[in-house]
Amino acid sequence: MPDLAGAAWPELPERPLLTVPLGSVEQHGHHLPSATDTVVAEAVTRAADLDAVLAPALAYGASGEHEDFPGTVSIGTEALITLLVEYGRSACRWAGRLLVVNGHGGNLDALRRAVPLLRTEGRDAAWFPCGVPGGDAHAGRTETSLLLHVEPRSVRTDRSVPGVTTPISDLLPRLRAGGVRAVSPTGVLGDPAGASAEEGARLLADLAARLAAAVARWDVGDDGRLR
Repeated sequence: MPDLAGAAWPELPERPLLTVPLGSVEQHGHHLPSATDTVVAEAVTRAADLDAVLAPALAYGASGEHEDFPGTVSIGTEALITLLVEYGRSACRWAGRLLVVNGHGGNLDALRRAVPLLRTEGRDAAWFPCGVPGGDAHAGRTETSLLLHVEPRSVRTDRSVPGVTTPISDLLPRLRAGGVRAVSPTGVLGDPAGASAEEGARLLADLAARLAAAVARWDVGDDGRLR
């Protein structure tokens, strides 16, 4: 998979699939870096080994729910919509398809509005979520395992502390009203205990396989999601 950032324009294939990892800059508890979502999105995209061009990651997203913690920088949903739409309009002048690989749940509202708009304008765009079925929501075992595999030196294992383990569906009203800090003083939604690089390798392989299969089908839903 050639990297767009390092390629000269004559080296790019004609009308390629352009993949764009999308993440965030936000707190991830006491033990994970603020770039966790971006790291995961890029790792999944690379591991899928697609016939595509890999663009530099979009590192800022909509993270307003984490803004009560230092280290979070959110551009908000409306700005992210504008960024994605203008990015797609420009990139699709030479790319045949555009795929945003998303690593942060807070970006979903923007993706569900921006990508369908690009499609109505005749651009073959889609997005794919790096979600782990049954995984915890934020900075818990799931993300910690992934980072232990992908970027182990960035994980402060000795500083990890548990967060709230209540199902996210039960927390949503309080999360929406007061943000993450209102429900979890540690910033963690889950528990990193038991995380391992071996589990992270399995999770990454599964995410990459699902992404590769979805790209092969290229079945895009009404919300722009690649199914």
